[in-house]
Amino acid sequence: MRYELLFPDQLREAIKKNTPVVLPLGVLEYHGSHLVNGVDTLVVVRALELLEKEQDLIILPPFYYGASSYAVEPPEQNGSVHIEPQILNPFAKALFDNLLRIGFRNIHVFVHHQSENFTAGMPTDLSFKLAARQSTFAFLEKERGEGWWGRADSADYYESHSQGDNPFNWIRIHPFLSSEIQQTHPIDHAGKLETALMMALCPEGADMSRFTNDKWYTQTAKEATLAYGNEVKEAVMNNLREILFPAT
Repeated sequence: MRYELLFPDQLREAIKKNTPVVLPLGVLEYHGSHLVNGVDTLVVVRALELLEKEQDLIILPPFYYGASSYAVEPPEQNGSVHIEPQILNPFAKALFDNLLRIGFRNIHVFVHHQSENFTAGMPTDLSFKLAARQSTFAFLEKERGEGWWGRADSADYYESHSQGDNPFNWIRIHPFLSSEIQQTHPIDHAGKLETALMMALCPEGADMSRFTNDKWYTQTAKEATLAYGNEVKEAVMNNLREILFPAT
């Protein structure tokens, strides 16, 4: 289900069922001459569109305007768009504030850009991770009052936490390629993996007839195949299923 196409009764039913609400988060960044600039967001969007055909989930309008940086190439005539994290963070907090007030408690964000450093964090995902915590703390304080954690009725906090009733899981940020997937399918920038993944998920965004040899980071793109892309896609889809629809 697309959030922007939900009728109010569908929205209320989704809240009642605790349906996953998912934000594809990415950037617009130069990916060599053979790939389009929306790679990091498009792969997330297309994978979620496939999953949507299998399971009930709500896909929020994708956010393309993350902190791409200009580490790869300058933006002039290349197309990268970089939004500073100090701008991203208040936007993300405002978005999460709204989603919590609406009633969602099963919110997920998937990000592909720079996710080889996901544990330590990079500007885009860190901005949204911080916002998730800020929104959750603010919401809990507003709903339960100051000192909510220290009151007697929160004495079972750790027990409830261990059983999965954790308000800090209302909003979760995930790498599109898990660490396990990255161990078997090494991440790159516009190389074999990203090119193959685009072949499998968004073929109109990959065109090897446009490939040039002038960038070191694109050289392995010549090894990309649809078969390899489908292999990565299947691993990604299995991971998405495990996160969004864990076995009960």
